[in-house]
Amino acid sequence: MKINFHESLYRTPAAMEKLRGHDIVICGAGALGANIAESLARAGVERLTIIDRDRVEQHNLSTQPFQTDDIGALKAEVLTHTLYRAVGQEAKAVPKELDQTNVHKLLKNASLVLDCFDNSVSRRIVTRHCLEKRVPCLHAGLADGFAEVLWNEHYRVPSPSQDDICDYPLARNLVTLTTSVACETIIKYLLSGSQENWSVTLEDLKITSLPM
Repeated sequence: MKINFHESLYRTPAAMEKLRGHDIVICGAGALGANIAESLARAGVERLTIIDRDRVEQHNLSTQPFQTDDIGALKAEVLTHTLYRAVGQEAKAVPKELDQTNVHKLLKNASLVLDCFDNSVSRRIVTRHCLEKRVPCLHAGLADGFAEVLWNEHYRVPSPSQDDICDYPLARNLVTLTTSVACETIIKYLLSGSQENWSVTLEDLKITSLPM
């Protein structure tokens, strides 16, 4: 029985084959990026590149798919090893900082870019590059009890005042809920070209479609 047996029954074999033909670049392997990468790999998306310069820290373990033995290791490398052990997925790890000097090289082959960075500088670089090069880009971000999943044309880079803060309030259930919304949004885009924008609030478990 194939790893994606149940997914194939739901999507159809033709859809699964189509999912395998896209190069997805995930920018950021934190709470959203790492979980989305794992979900996409388990759903049958095979060509993933993961960009992240950070190392696993203890406070990451409650919301990110890392283990205590991973503390101190590079997130991008740990995640690619995890995906290979889980489903035989040979994702590409890029354990470096994305900046103005390398953004064209790192994103040049992407069918779709997923921005999950935790700082406004990197998000702005990705946003501008994808607009200039007309590369589809989906942004996913978290706040206190709230999340958004937005396509590039509807996205505004947040203020740098809250960049890369390690002690902000974050519930695991908001992460998993947003991960599911982002993954389904990505899969629908890869299969049909449709683009949907969403807001997610944990307190009322509300997922709201935002106007295009």
